[in-house]
Amino acid sequence: MQIIETKNLRYVYSDGTEALKNVNFQAYENEIVAVVGANGAGKTTLFKHFNGLLKPTSGKVLINGEEIRKDNLLQVRKTVGLVFQNPDDQLFAPTVKQDVAFGPMNLGLPEDVVTHRVRESLELVGMSGFEDRTPHNLSFGEKKRIAIAGVLAMQPRVLVLDEPTSGLDPQGVVKIIELLITLKKLDISSVVATHDVDIVPIFADRVYLLHHGEVALEGTPEDIFNESLIEESHLRLPYIAQLLKNLKEEGYDIDLKLTVSEATDEIVKLLREINGTSRSRKRGIERQHDS
Repeated sequence: MQIIETKNLRYVYSDGTEALKNVNFQAYENEIVAVVGANGAGKTTLFKHFNGLLKPTSGKVLINGEEIRKDNLLQVRKTVGLVFQNPDDQLFAPTVKQDVAFGPMNLGLPEDVVTHRVRESLELVGMSGFEDRTPHNLSFGEKKRIAIAGVLAMQPRVLVLDEPTSGLDPQGVVKIIELLITLKKLDISSVVATHDVDIVPIFADRVYLLHHGEVALEGTPEDIFNESLIEESHLRLPYIAQLLKNLKEEGYDIDLKLTVSEATDEIVKLLREINGTSRSRKRGIERQHDS
């Protein structure tokens, strides 16, 4: 079932910049969608349409099959949780607990329900025990996870994250990826904007490539990273894929893979073939010598 859908979505800023051009996009239940593209491709503008922060110049945005309107905006924002790239744009309360509780409290939920949601959301992002800390004294990665917890406390069906790994150290990136996979197991879909192509094959079920405000490609990670349009869109192949591509261009019989485990299997297979060929040649030479 589709949770988010756009139909011929077009958006023009007041200065005349056409940021989105007839974008057709779908996000379904129980999947993780990556939206990749260079800076200025239109990723953030697209995401702001998903929960009504921006209104289309033309085209439609549908949530659960219904077009976004003023009278259903609250339900839309309960369904689609948007996490901005900079966590300081979302954190404002004196304590972590108050920040995460802000959304549920504004829904008029009972205090015990709000407390439960705060505790549950902080556990999900690995920030239990930070309830009484001041958000602005936390590290950048911790702030990002608190911002995510605040959105999760609204119990959305889909989490939309704009560059969630930007500015994080490798350990912080791993924690975000693990969170996305955990949320999927809990039937919470995710839509993730990123220009970090190396991590996309690890978590994404489907990928959209945006280029100059248009959908240039859509498909699985394998579909997308086998296309020459990646480089034309000012991105690159994941380093693992580039390594295997280089080997293939050197004449080795090897398939393009995107993850470490798959690439390892492919290289081991190649080495076994090379070793087997070498042993066969050696035996042939020895037989010629004996004769």
